[in-house]
Amino acid sequence: MVPYGDSAFLVELPDLAAVIAFYRGLIGAGSAGRPQGVVDVVPAARTVLVTFDPDALAPSDVLAWLSAAEPDHGAAESGRTVEIPVAYGGQDLAEVARLLRITEADVVRRHTGAHWTAAFAGFAPGFVYLVTDGDQLTVPRRSTPRTAVPAGAVGLAGEFSGVYPRSSPGGWQLIGTTTAVLWDSARPEPALIRPGDTVRFREA
Repeated sequence: MVPYGDSAFLVELPDLAAVIAFYRGLIGAGSAGRPQGVVDVVPAARTVLVTFDPDALAPSDVLAWLSAAEPDHGAAESGRTVEIPVAYGGQDLAEVARLLRITEADVVRRHTGAHWTAAFAGFAPGFVYLVTDGDQLTVPRRSTPRTAVPAGAVGLAGEFSGVYPRSSPGGWQLIGTTTAVLWDSARPEPALIRPGDTVRFREA
């Protein structure tokens, strides 16, 4: 744990599994002792950032809370279950099937059959990196990124899956599209998917 400015601590962890367990431990049922003044808990690929209000909470109290946190390695999800309908047939579905040496139907079966966990938020509001057990859908990014990927595109890159919340450049392998709105600032909770949630993809 290292200071990150005067109102945050950065917790460095060995891998994504450790990040998810530590994050669940902080925000799960055992977080009833969360100190007043902790503003946010933000997971990433190898770190968890904890921000706090220095006028309301001493840094030593934040450190004590973090040091006492028990990682939650259980299988139970700390968040909600979000279902995403997908029309499969994306531009890279055939390439993903070739890379994995399976059929396109098998790619769809694996993608819809997996329990995806929202690990951490990404490069745009509403974008969340999703992970699942095993490596059945691990594929490299495209060698040449696209200058524009449409909103709702569902992709794979490395061990991750994700949904583009808006049109943007991107190098993920696109396997389908969804009409689900990943980010809507007019909603009470703008993000459809939050870290800790479970995501299930359903063939539309």
